[in-house]
Formats: sequence, structure tokens, C-alpha cells
Amino acid sequence: MTLVAHRDWSIDVPGWAKTLGVSREAIEIYASSDVIDLHVDTFIWTRVFGYDLRRKHGLGLFGRHFYGHTDFPRILEAGLTGATWIITTNPFKPPRMRRNTFFENYERIKAIFAEVPEQFALVRNRAEYDAARAAGKHGAFLGIQGGNCLSYDLADLDRIPGVGATCDILRVTVVHLTSSTLGETNSPTGRHLHPRVSGLTDEGREYVRRLNDKKIFVDLAHIGRRAFFDAVAVHDKSQPLMVTHTGISGVYDVWRNINDEQIKAVADTGGTVGIMFHTEFLGPRRQVSTGTIVDHIEHVIAVAGEDFVSIGTDYDGAISPPPELPTLFEMPKVVQIMLDRGHSPDRIQKILGGNFLRVVEALRG
Repeated sequence: MTLVAHRDWSIDVPGWAKTLGVSREAIEIYASSDVIDLHVDTFIWTRVFGYDLRRKHGLGLFGRHFYGHTDFPRILEAGLTGATWIITTNPFKPPRMRRNTFFENYERIKAIFAEVPEQFALVRNRAEYDAARAAGKHGAFLGIQGGNCLSYDLADLDRIPGVGATCDILRVTVVHLTSSTLGETNSPTGRHLHPRVSGLTDEGREYVRRLNDKKIFVDLAHIGRRAFFDAVAVHDKSQPLMVTHTGISGVYDVWRNINDEQIKAVADTGGTVGIMFHTEFLGPRRQVSTGTIVDHIEHVIAVAGEDFVSIGTDYDGAISPPPELPTLFEMPKVVQIMLDRGHSPDRIQKILGGNFLRVVEALRG
């Protein structure tokens, strides 16, 4: 058993506020909230070069760019009460190879969390998350980036233990950076690799149905717009959808972002949209700041309301966050901007984690 060494900033609110250059009010709201990141990709670097999640790191070789954004000590220091930790496989490898890699890494990430049981708990539903928080632990959900790691044989989905409230995997991003036998990506490069794939395929439709049967959230980040609405059409209307890490076209119109119609489609199911922190998808590079992230949050609120937007940073997912947010620790700066713009504490707490927890509870209890 390993105890993760870290500084507990919650016992020094004035010092925390001073260190980040924010108000005491911002820290108090943040520290009293469920703070949940819908998409943390740090496990990639454990797989690639042995990045030790249990040890505190600095920024990587490229500063705030690409990787080095977080680890277990910084999760605790940042007061992140929960997150969806992602198992990503190489999108350019064939499904059969990706399947084997996925199951190896599924066991590996569970083993890592098992080494820190005093501070972290793997959770599968709202009740388990609440129990983890009551015990002072970070509630770690598991997710899959790139559903075609389990598309070689759709029966492989049944190898994931549990159904509904007991299912180990919370959500699956149906496609990732390349089109596949499931459907079309929104990545221009990934589409060119499989030019004959358009929309969601018949196999992709069956895949969505199987995710619904297991009560695994269908995550429509990365998917092409035609495939997005194909998935909406076949999806069980009683289950909420997610787009866990995205920008908003109404603020910055690039291929990676979703438009107002897509926002409404997610909100109509009672789901949520997580705003990502990658500069390239937030706005013109030298103009992006913490306030730009709030611009994207506010656009979702204007289109669908305050109950349907969350935070999905994509930290460690080969992103470049705004200069003021080089790591997860600086998250309270988002709260400060929202306060400065007149958002209420209740609304801020919804966005930090409340909306996500409502959606999880709606599907899994």
C-alpha cells in the first residue's frame, strides 16, 4: 500500500488563494464543490514511457504542452474530487491488436489504483462516488477513448465486468482520431485514412445499442457530425448522452468542436457537454486565456441552460492548455473568472461537478 505524499491546500485557504492569485471566495466555492474532470488522459504516458502516476512530476519536456499536466499528488493538491480516467489505445493500429492492448491496460490501471486505496477509489456510479468522498477519497471512474478497441468482435464488450451500476467502464468514446468500422471521425486526417466510411455504420449502430444495454455512456466526442446524429437516432432515448471533451463552434468554429444543434441534442437526453482546455480548439492561439474557456461554458448555457455543461479538460491528452492553466492545480482560476462575470456559486458548483453527477445518477444510480 502506498500513501501519496502531497500538500493539503484545503487547510490553508488564504495561502491557496494567494498562490493562484484568486479571491478567497473562489477558493471557498471550489473547495466546497464536487470537482470532477470528465476526461483525464494521464494513463497514456504510463503506457508509453512508464510515467509514475503516484509520484509528483513537473511539467514535461515541452512545458505546458503535450503532457505533464497532472499525477496523483497534483490531483490531491488540486482538490479534484473525481475524474474519468481514460484508457486510450493507438488509433492507428488494427482493432484486433487494440483489443489485446486494451484488456492489458484495463488490468494495469486497476492495479495502479489498488496501490493507493487510502486516497483513491475506483467507482462505477453516484452511490460509490459519494461513499468514496465520505471517506475522503478521490472517486475515479474509468472510460475508453476509441470504441473500436472493442470492435473486432462486439462480444468483447461483454468481457467488461458488470452491467449498469456495477459496470467497470463508465463511458466509451465511440470513435477517436480515425474512422473505423464503427463510423466516421471528425478529424480531417482520420477521415482521409478511411474515405469510404461515412456517418455511423451498421456495426456502429449495433455498438451503440450494446453500450445502451450495459448502461455504458455513449460519448460523442471526436465523432463526425453525420455519425453524431446517426448515433443520436439509434440511441436509447431514456439514457443521457455525453460529449466529454470538446470546444463549441459557436465560440470558435473548427472541425473538432460541436455546434448548437449538437448541444441541444445532448441536452434533450438530459446529458452533459464537457469543455476541454486545448488552446487550438478554443480560439486563435495567442488570444486564448482562462476567460476563453468560460466563453465556451457560457455558450452552452445560452443554448441549453446551466444544467448541461461540465469540465472535460483532456489534460495529458497531447494538448496545450492556456498559459494560465498549465496544470490541473490552477483550476480555481476558472471559478474566479465565472465569479467576475456574475455567475452564482450554485451555477459554478453545477459546472464543476454537479451536472456530471446528476447525469451519472440518472443512468446508474
